[in-house]
Amino acid sequence: MEIKQAVINDNEILTEITKKSKAYWGYSEEQILKWNDSLTISKEYVETNSVFKLMDNDKTIGYYSYLIEKERNVMLDNLFILPEYIGKGFGEYLMSDFLNRMKIEKFEKITLNSEPNAENFYLKIGFKKIGEFETSIKNRFMPIMEMSL
Repeated sequence: MEIKQAVINDNEILTEITKKSKAYWGYSEEQILKWNDSLTISKEYVETNSVFKLMDNDKTIGYYSYLIEKERNVMLDNLFILPEYIGKGFGEYLMSDFLNRMKIEKFEKITLNSEPNAENFYLKIGFKKIGEFETSIKNRFMPIMEMSL
């Protein structure tokens, strides 16, 4: 396993991973299509943001990306893994790399909007739920989470 910075032409595989990972939680194909714009990783996104991919030999199996919000605050924008790798420690592996990178870069606070089904994953890592908001699906709430470093 190796984590590398994504390159502009990774956008298609990152989009595929995002959509497959989201569908893993039981969302219908119709719902995934409704979310198409927000689940698509553009070349411009990869070029202008910090995106790191997890490689298993030559295969990209997951990634994370983050956005700098303020001078010492960062938002984890994406963390997705192909469904066949979920529940096998790869999410923790990606998160460990992300957290180490944030400490090295001397960020002080991380925020994220969690997939509701992944809330426990983030709680286990040490994030705290600080709020939530209703999504486009009635009675589905997205947890807002935070961690101080």
